[in-house]
Amino acid sequence: VTGASFVVFNGALKTSSGFLAKSSIVEDGLMVQITRETMESLRQALRDKKDFRITCGEVDAGDVKEYVDICWVENEEKTNKG
Repeated sequence: VTGASFVVFNGALKTSSGFLAKSSIVEDGLMVQITRETMESLRQALRDKKDFRITCGEVDAGDVKEYVDICWVENEEKTNKG
């Protein structure tokens, strides 16, 4: 679990890169590089207020994966107030 002050979603990752998606820490935030198709799915999930999971890592890495989960919550008291 990583806490971040901001998140940047970059939809310019090429499918030929060999990655499903890439995540990296940038200053005190998180940058997630995703394909154009994943960006469209993310946008739709945000419009529909649906949870969304981005699987990061190499396409052929097997079971070693990272996930970026976007979750909608009902109770805001458990979230970061800053």
